[in-house]
Amino acid sequence: MARHKEFDRDEALHKAMEVFWARGFEAASVQDLVEHMGINRQSLYDTFGDKHSLYLQALDRYEQVESRKLFELLQRPGPVKKAFKDLFNGVVEGSLCDQQHRGCLMNNAMSELAGRCAATAEKTRHNMAAIEDAFHGALLRGKKSGELKGVREPRAMARFLYNSFQGLTLMAKATPDRKVLEDVVRVTLSVLD
Repeated sequence: MARHKEFDRDEALHKAMEVFWARGFEAASVQDLVEHMGINRQSLYDTFGDKHSLYLQALDRYEQVESRKLFELLQRPGPVKKAFKDLFNGVVEGSLCDQQHRGCLMNNAMSELAGRCAATAEKTRHNMAAIEDAFHGALLRGKKSGELKGVREPRAMARFLYNSFQGLTLMAKATPDRKVLEDVVRVTLSVLD
């Protein structure tokens, strides 16, 4: 008779996501994962597959949890410029409070594995496209309302803002200096004026 799993799968996956987010794929050992997840090795393998399969599932979890916050912020009613300002300032505030300097798990995955792992590259491309679409949708809403009259190429602008957003997140990992980060935000968002 098969044993009943004695752990919450979503909670364990969330904990695995935290380990990969803090340490990266290569530096996270299976022992680190099982200790943080509160499960044994066999449960990890039976439920999630190998370490790489767990990593890919953790990337999906990150998109569901963390990227959703971004989508909700950009889709809320109100001025689009304020939404982008809140989003970028959130990166600054979050990075200054994050003692682990984790940055963005998708950004970390792009730099660590996407160049040599097709599955990771696909997951990060999917997330990138979803965020770009959210940026684009917000820009179109701003144009339609008359708030962003000067934005001539919303798709190109969405790509620029996405690139700047990820660059800011990466920069904040190594340079948790409020003045430096706020300068980047101020200049980046000036394109919306």
